[in-house]
Amino acid sequence: MRILVSVFLFLSASSSCVSQEKEEKYWKEKLTKEQYYILREKGTERAFTGKYWNNKKEGEYKCAGCGQNLFSSETKYESGTGWPCFFDIEDKNYVNFVDDNSYGMNRVEVVCSNCQGHLGHIFNDGPNPTGLRYCINSASLNFVEKKDK
Repeated sequence: MRILVSVFLFLSASSSCVSQEKEEKYWKEKLTKEQYYILREKGTERAFTGKYWNNKKEGEYKCAGCGQNLFSSETKYESGTGWPCFFDIEDKNYVNFVDDNSYGMNRVEVVCSNCQGHLGHIFNDGPNPTGLRYCINSASLNFVEKKDK
C-alpha cells in the first residue's frame, strides 16, 4: 500500500511540473517580456512609463493575459502616481484580492479572476464614490477605444 501511495504522489508531482512548464511556455509565447514580468511574475513597471497612465480616451481596459473586461475609462482618474488608476471595477467577479506582504509592506494585490494575472494593487485613498484606488500596471492591460456610433 505504501508503494502505491508513493507512486501516486510521484506521478501527481510529475504531472503538476509538466503542467506548470506547459503553462509557462504558453504565457511566454503569448505575452511580451514586460507583460510576462508583470502578469506572471508580479512585477511592477516604473511610474510614468506605461502607455496608459495618461490615456484620456474613452473605452474599456481589458486583461492583457486573457481579454477579460476589467475597468472603464469612466472610472479612471488622475492620481498623480504615474500608473493608471481607477476608483471602481467593471464587475466584482472579474478580479480577486490577495494579501501581499512582499518588500516589507502590507498591501492588497489585484489579480484577474480568469487567468490569475497580477494587475496591480488596491488602496483606500481613492476618490468618491468608492474611496478606492486601483493602481494598475499599463502592461497588464489592453485598451479598447470606444467607437463612435
